[in-house]
Amino acid sequence: MFRNKKLRHSTSWIVGLGIVLTIAVSRESILLAVITAMVVGIITFIHLLYSWQRYKEMERLSLYLQKMAGGVFSLDVRDNDEGELSILKNEIYKMTQMLSERRLQADESKIKLAEALADVSHQLKTPLTAMTVMTDLLAQEDVPKEKKAEFLGNVSSQLIRMEWLVTSLLKLSKIDAGAITFSKEPVNVQRLVDETVSPFAFQIQEKQLVLKKVGDYQAVIVVDVRWTKEALINIVKNAVEHTDTRGVITITVTDTILYTEIAIHNSGDPIQEKDLPHIFKRFYQGANAQKQSVGIGLALTYHIVTKQEGAIHVESASRKGTVFTVRFYHQHENDKTVT
Repeated sequence: MFRNKKLRHSTSWIVGLGIVLTIAVSRESILLAVITAMVVGIITFIHLLYSWQRYKEMERLSLYLQKMAGGVFSLDVRDNDEGELSILKNEIYKMTQMLSERRLQADESKIKLAEALADVSHQLKTPLTAMTVMTDLLAQEDVPKEKKAEFLGNVSSQLIRMEWLVTSLLKLSKIDAGAITFSKEPVNVQRLVDETVSPFAFQIQEKQLVLKKVGDYQAVIVVDVRWTKEALINIVKNAVEHTDTRGVITITVTDTILYTEIAIHNSGDPIQEKDLPHIFKRFYQGANAQKQSVGIGLALTYHIVTKQEGAIHVESASRKGTVFTVRFYHQHENDKTVT
């Protein structure tokens, strides 16, 4: 304790001042001098006791910080006393809790990263294995031309699938890392829906699907057009794939004072109830998932919508089909001019 320079100085001042006072009053009265010396002694003792208690508290606090630095976050240093030291303890405890939560988040992130890498490895391994087998077959001289053409087509298909998977994962990674800035530009919903559905015109015609457009198609929303279109494309793709021949896909737009809602409903088989809570998780494949599905599209859609402060919801039931609802909240009124 006496290694503390400030404590030594303060004690020296108290003792020195006490000696001076004692000498000064001794000229008047020996009794008064004795009383003064006793008072000075008591004050010095109280000062040293108080300093010793604070020193011990600081020592315990130092030990607590050492344990915290070693990764022990379960200790509780709080107290309900008044004073600067108590305030410091409570603030340190708050910091400890924050660091503990961040460590847990970091651990969860590591687990998710490991799981994601395992999933990616699995998703890439399947097409790579298939291509390896087919290239070995192509190297054989006795393979008919028709088979070679078939194998080349399969290899091309697998390469396209791998390219889409890698591209989607890169997009997800950029969104997670906050490396993408979503622009805000007003767009007419009619134009947005038309451009979303356009890539599926051939599939819709081939399956003889009925596409219905209902609602407030003159509504204007303020979003990043390119990314929002990609989000909606994944939902429409899902609807087209899961709707039976001659089925119905209905895209309903509802415009309110607070938000504009785009609901995409398909009449196909419903999503199983146990799959609904996980439908937007990356790499999740439900019971009705297509064979070529890798569980990226809807996860990417979810991140695009929510990063723009929108909301997305899915409902599915037997004989009612499935409806994905995307809601975009209105921005400032002066942003309503379509560019």
